Amino acid sequence: METFIFDGTLEGLLTSIFYCYQRKSGTVKLINKDYHLPDVFQTNFLVVSDDEKGRRVWEGLKKKLDKEWLLRFYQSYLSEQPETFQHLFNFARYIIDNPAGAEHNFGNPHVLAISQMAQKVHREKHRMEAFIRFQKTADEIFYAHIEPDFNVLPLLTEHFQNRYADQKWIIYDLKRKYGLFYDLEKVEEVAFDFSAEMSPNLNALPSRLLDPKEELYSVLWKDYFRSTNIPTRKNMKLHIRHVPKRYWKYLSEKQQ
Repeated sequence: METFIFDGTLEGLLTSIFYCYQRKSGTVKLINKDYHLPDVFQTNFLVVSDDEKGRRVWEGLKKKLDKEWLLRFYQSYLSEQPETFQHLFNFARYIIDNPAGAEHNFGNPHVLAISQMAQKVHREKHRMEAFIRFQKTADEIFYAHIEPDFNVLPLLTEHFQNRYADQKWIIYDLKRKYGLFYDLEKVEEVAFDFSAEMSPNLNALPSRLLDPKEELYSVLWKDYFRSTNIPTRKNMKLHIRHVPKRYWKYLSEKQQ
């Protein structure tokens, strides 16, 4: 068995698949370099990401898979789970080595794993779309930061660009230290260096950075939420099922 060490990028994963065929490799263990522990008894191959090689593999998958399955492949990659990287690698080999339609064989463990992980990532994306709360800054930009389980930020662009097309906004992923900035024309990737003063607590930007009316809006929203709440019909078990506690940190109405 060979061990392929890649850089964790999608290009790196696809390049690994290319080299697997070029080297006529048998069983391959794929490891993100960030998690690799040297072992003198293993045969290691360091994969250098190559856009052209990765593109050739992706084009090969496009000939076998429809858009839905290509999206599932990408969604699963965004999970950032080491075991999912291995499933993606084996799934790609399975699809390439078999006739068209192999992706419908859910008896294959890699097909099943990719399908299940894609659904988890899609669910996380949907919840981010529902639970993100923006704060208006003094420079007229609507800002929100998130900390999702999976790297769903690339999947949020279309939704928020369509929904808030007339507003500048930033959605920042604190866990992965990058964000998206929409300037009314296009969406670009951005990165911030949070200082000690700029504590990255969710919904807790320093007041000096916020629009003067932002605090009032927050108070009004909390009052509205309390006034529409019916204590006698409170069903916390059902509420938590629809709005898990780990998402409460994004909601203004849950803040004291």
